[in-house]
Amino acid sequence: MKSLDLFESTNDFKPLAARMRPATLEQYLGQGHLTDEGKPLNRLLQHGRIHSMILWGPAGTGKTTLAEMIANHCNAHIERISAVTSGVKDIRSAIDNAKAVAAQQGIQTLLFVDEVHRFNKSQQDAFLPFVEDGTVVFIGATTENPAFELNSALLSRARVYRLTPLDKEALAQIAQSALRNDAILRAQSLEIDDKALEILIDCAKGDGRTLLNMLELASDFAVSGKINVDAVLNAAGEKVANYDKNGDQFYDLISAFHKSVRGSDPDAAVYWYARMLVAGCDPLYVARRLLAIVSEDIGNADPRAMQIALNAWDIFHRVGPAEGERAIAQAAIYCASAAKSNAVYQAFNQAKVLASETGDVGVPAHLCNAPTAVHKAMGHGEDYRYAHNEPHHFAAGECYFPDALKDTQLYNPTDNGLEKQIGEKLRQLNQLNQQSKQKRYTR
Repeated sequence: MKSLDLFESTNDFKPLAARMRPATLEQYLGQGHLTDEGKPLNRLLQHGRIHSMILWGPAGTGKTTLAEMIANHCNAHIERISAVTSGVKDIRSAIDNAKAVAAQQGIQTLLFVDEVHRFNKSQQDAFLPFVEDGTVVFIGATTENPAFELNSALLSRARVYRLTPLDKEALAQIAQSALRNDAILRAQSLEIDDKALEILIDCAKGDGRTLLNMLELASDFAVSGKINVDAVLNAAGEKVANYDKNGDQFYDLISAFHKSVRGSDPDAAVYWYARMLVAGCDPLYVARRLLAIVSEDIGNADPRAMQIALNAWDIFHRVGPAEGERAIAQAAIYCASAAKSNAVYQAFNQAKVLASETGDVGVPAHLCNAPTAVHKAMGHGEDYRYAHNEPHHFAAGECYFPDALKDTQLYNPTDNGLEKQIGEKLRQLNQLNQQSKQKRYTR
């Protein structure tokens, strides 16, 4: 009887995520913008040609699998390096192997570097000449923005492909495919109920490897061949937040967050934000809500809040979730701490009501555009006073409303933050308007 080597690799001992690693594009799910018919990587594989590239995306989105498939489709030898555990010595060894394979077998080598952003500049420079001379085709995988983490010389020689977190549909397909096609799970005749699958998908947070690892653990807690909610919760190993993206709990959480920001409590605001993240909420949903909050509840009391909220949105897209979530937290804390005013919100709502009621009122002639002689003959623009030609760049007494609405006031600045200064400025301008009117009446 043959003894089993302690380190011998058998399929039975591989984790489910490894057993279910796709081998073809048909099995590869979740990155259709790259692999669907007519898309960049699909065309590349169909023609059997490869070029140096950076695969950028969160963990569990299929970067390593994609590199393996590219090597297989193009009949290339693959050298694998992890920047976490490798150094220049390992790079040189991989290059030597590539040269030997080219000499002996006449085939190209694909150098796959996982977590490439962990290599410093000198380590990245070590394989750059061999990318340039064609000794290897370089494929780097990274969870970080390549523009910030990789040498510009390397970036200029590689195309960047962005991989996105797997959506719910892709994750559901992966789970069901594992139950149907994995020999070990199929032998147990396992099924998963809809609610358990929903929770499993939420816990995976777009990570296919996490989903399969949890599914494999949940299979150990299955009862009578059924993976239920309890099995998934046991597999999760930690408390799963009570969160329903389509139910009252979701709206309660976002309401608590919004009211905490409006109420100037940065501690509560960042707490409710964290609660939503832990429960699986898309961080950009909170970022969108912040953009609404800055005009509704902060307004001109602190106009910087709008730019900070926009910057947080932009940062999330540039650096990804790990750092991007923190940027949104910073914006939430700033907005909660900022001076508050709903004067813009109220003015705009009142303006919309007034506009709907007075939509038939014409624009006063002096405010009308006068692009031609005909328009000028009709009096368009006549007697208009150019503010920059007036003292203080203000045409005192000029009216910009129709006569029927000339005394309308919609915007009432508060005494909070910058709006206090805005209010003082508007009061000074109003005094100049009144003085101008008095001069007209006394003539």
